[in-house]
Amino acid sequence: MPAPKRSEAPSRIRIAKPAPVLDGGRYAVKRTVGDTVAVSADIFRDGHEKLRAVVKYRAPDGRRWLENELHTVDAHINGVRWAGEFTVETPGRWEFTFEAWTDRWATYHDELRRKVEANLDEDLSGEISEGVVLLAAALERAEGDGRGSIQHALHVLSDAGAPFAQKFDVALGPELFDAMETFSEREGVTALDPAIPLEVDRVRARFSAWYELFPRSWGGLKAVEARVPEIAGLGFDVLYLLPFHPIGVKNRKGRNNTLVAGPDDPGSPYAIGSAEGGHFAVHPELGTQQDVRDLCRTAHHHGMDVALDIALNASADHPWLTEHPEWFQQRPDGTLKYAENPPKRYQDIYNFNWDTPEWESLWQAWLDVFLHWVDAGIKFYRVDNPHTKPFPFWEWIISEIHKVDRDVVFLAESFTRRAVMRELGKLGFTQSYTYFTWKNSRHEMIEYFNELAWGEEKEYFRPNFFPVTPDILHAYLVHGGPPAFVARLVLASTLSPSYGIYSGFENFENVPVREGSEEYMNSEKYEIRQRDLDGPLLPMIRRMNEIRRENVALQHLSNVFWLEGQNDQLLAYAKQEPGNTIICVVNLDPHDAQVGSVTIPAHLGTAPVFVVEDLMTGAHYDWRIGANYVRLEPWGEQAHILKVL
Repeated sequence: MPAPKRSEAPSRIRIAKPAPVLDGGRYAVKRTVGDTVAVSADIFRDGHEKLRAVVKYRAPDGRRWLENELHTVDAHINGVRWAGEFTVETPGRWEFTFEAWTDRWATYHDELRRKVEANLDEDLSGEISEGVVLLAAALERAEGDGRGSIQHALHVLSDAGAPFAQKFDVALGPELFDAMETFSEREGVTALDPAIPLEVDRVRARFSAWYELFPRSWGGLKAVEARVPEIAGLGFDVLYLLPFHPIGVKNRKGRNNTLVAGPDDPGSPYAIGSAEGGHFAVHPELGTQQDVRDLCRTAHHHGMDVALDIALNASADHPWLTEHPEWFQQRPDGTLKYAENPPKRYQDIYNFNWDTPEWESLWQAWLDVFLHWVDAGIKFYRVDNPHTKPFPFWEWIISEIHKVDRDVVFLAESFTRRAVMRELGKLGFTQSYTYFTWKNSRHEMIEYFNELAWGEEKEYFRPNFFPVTPDILHAYLVHGGPPAFVARLVLASTLSPSYGIYSGFENFENVPVREGSEEYMNSEKYEIRQRDLDGPLLPMIRRMNEIRRENVALQHLSNVFWLEGQNDQLLAYAKQEPGNTIICVVNLDPHDAQVGSVTIPAHLGTAPVFVVEDLMTGAHYDWRIGANYVRLEPWGEQAHILKVL
């Protein structure tokens, strides 16, 4: 069989199992500005030649590749795995690859060293002649101090009268080795192709605290704007607004989701659209377009972003029903199909037909809606039920919006199959709701959080822990009362870098519409409440947000270590970044005191005996590697948040 015809010999180097990589490079792994990206790959070749390798990386729209050296990390199996790192400094789509080549000088150096050390009685003039050739080739590219080192070595190795001992000393010298590593030709260079994508977001995409409210319960957009300084003072980064659009009249829901609305019932803000307009409009009782701009500007001035809950559905009065009936789901008898998720039914809301032949105009209309509010200052979107819309739509629209404004963040409100939630994270959603609300035992918490923090999901799925939402009230809070709220607040805010609360949470609202239901009695979705920043949990929320900002260990996900508590009602864990170690112990039992012995392992890196400060009370305790006594009680301290001093 004849040899393959090609302009150059096939590469003898293999680059395999690169990391981090997602679905073979189909999707981008995620990082935030300032992160150091750890990379690795299997890099090897046939034979015994030495290799060198680098990671090459390029910023968004970067004209040139930068590179950092890779080093072997598993010398016990002949250095197949190579690792390195680089830092990302701007948001956008980065890319990186690996490049490797045969290191002729290192190979020569190693062979010569072993022969010299073996003190074999043999003529090594042939080896010296090989060195001369390599030195002469490198000299053509050398400059600066390195050129002098190479030139001197070439002179000594070429001198027939120089003793072999002198030639060996020069050839094996460390300065010459460094110079030759710098200026030697990259022989047989091989690169991983195509490059691996890396999506870099601003830091708030990873670390944020959200405050969720219904603008109508606070007196409208201007009234909300007036409360921004206080909300920012509580330590929140994102002010999350429920939809502020006009609400339909036809099929409007009444109090507690009744099918017939009274004359004063405002309807659900998710039933978007009326004679006053649709998704481009502001409910006239809440304010104006300019009020949205003013609110966003004020929030930005106080270091906050505004998030809009965007629901891709329509009331029966939405202008698009008349203007674009082809966008909606019509049954054969001509009736429209309303939204439902049995047993929940939303008779006041109609879905769009994402399989319509006019899908392109529908997609464009939604892009126009998103960009309309981006132009008004909205930088965060909490997207309602994205899992019921096409994956290609989200991948396209997020990409298009980021072309206009890369700072826009997307939170997926998706409680569905794990594969679907993961796919939304992969294709572009910045953050996602999770199953946190339903994980309340020690075993459930550890199992679920390990998947988020240590599995593949850590590369692309950023959790946002909400203890409750206006739709979801868990039985743990219904029956646990205020101590349960405290426990869930501590867990949400210390385990996940991003978390949020709904304004009913700070008031310990926990009465369901009926036993076993996750719907609230007198749900704010169907009536206007008179809200104020007066919830009894707010002082603790403020302190939790201060603690999160002061301790970098609480600003990252994949740095958690579970601690043995010898009591399943005590969840103990540590989060650690260089120079900052936080130990949390939470009593999961909202009814009774719990006692346990929390074990600190030696690998946590503390002194044998060390001092911790309880960041909630200011108290100091002596702790040690090994067992430490803990007692937590619902009527006193429900949790410890301990900083290792």
